[in-house]
Amino acid sequence: MWVIESGKLNILIIVVGGVVLFAFVLHCLHSLTDRLYFATLRTKPKTTANTHYFSTDDEFLYENFYADFGPLNLGMLYRYCCKLNKKLKSFTHSRKRVIHYTSYDQRKRANAAVLIGAYSVIYLKRSPEEAYRTLISGNNTAYLPFRDAALGDCTYNLTILDCLQGIRKALQYGFFNFETFDVEEYEHYERVENGDMNWIIPGKMLAFSGPHPRSKIENGYPLHAPEAYFPYFQEHHVTAVVRLNRKIYDGRRFTDGGFEHHDLFFVDGTTPSDLITRRFLHVCESTEGAVAVHCKAGLGRTGTLIGCYLMKHYRFTAADAIAWIRICRPGSIIGPQQDFLEEESCFSWSESPLGPFCQTQAGCHVPFTEEWLPSGHSTINA
Repeated sequence: MWVIESGKLNILIIVVGGVVLFAFVLHCLHSLTDRLYFATLRTKPKTTANTHYFSTDDEFLYENFYADFGPLNLGMLYRYCCKLNKKLKSFTHSRKRVIHYTSYDQRKRANAAVLIGAYSVIYLKRSPEEAYRTLISGNNTAYLPFRDAALGDCTYNLTILDCLQGIRKALQYGFFNFETFDVEEYEHYERVENGDMNWIIPGKMLAFSGPHPRSKIENGYPLHAPEAYFPYFQEHHVTAVVRLNRKIYDGRRFTDGGFEHHDLFFVDGTTPSDLITRRFLHVCESTEGAVAVHCKAGLGRTGTLIGCYLMKHYRFTAADAIAWIRICRPGSIIGPQQDFLEEESCFSWSESPLGPFCQTQAGCHVPFTEEWLPSGHSTINA
């Protein structure tokens, strides 16, 4: 095996019996130590005295809803980073090049690229743009963009760079810290039987699946009554619940339990009106504790309005917000909701407490008036 180096380009050539089996470009992600590489291979290589290969293609698997295939969730990203840190610190591999390789399966390749790109942003302090440039350097095969979890054709592409930028924004604002991240807790509560809950903004914005009139197992699927959430909500200082779907349970069960409850209904798979968006933002901004948001599944409508909050208060772009929310809660934000966030981003940034800044040529919105404000137990059912 030979490695030919020319500037930033490294070409690995594997020869057996004088015959070149294959050669490929290695992308160095750690120029400081020149040890970490990412490669796309057609066959599984063997670890040598100088090189350690590993793949996560069959270890971290995305559970799709329909045609969606990624990005992988926050728990998997954490486990990947732990795995890679262990390899880089291992005495056994201390003198070896560490090569994360993936296959030419476009879906697995895209997910692998986000993993190692995110590692380089989180641990190697690369900018998203630097990490992405490394991933595409010397590579003629483009990465397959991610898509939503809706049926039908894809109308919005979420790129590798979008994911890295969303992760970087979340890191900057302290939405996650892998030094203290509790992966067991994340994986426990994301399961349907344990509440199907994910923090998008820890301590402020929780997305969860819609409660039902009573807790039961229906066709093998666990359903939870409002009271099932009380202990977790109380422990994590959730003080308000926002329902975006039709009334399935009595909202007074939450208010009787000491929580605010707000109804802001809009049709599944559609986008919220300006009125609903304004009222949602007002509820979140006027609530001292955390806000738990749900629709039917806690994915489309829920992710869309939380995305509006991210854009207004943290200056996420629409793509940043979609990427981060899907990494926290896969399957979020569907169909026209993606384009809605792009259109809404200019308005959200102009209203931002960080100061006005317009990133797109979005359409005009109705100016704010007192009629937007909810009073008491707010309800919108139209």
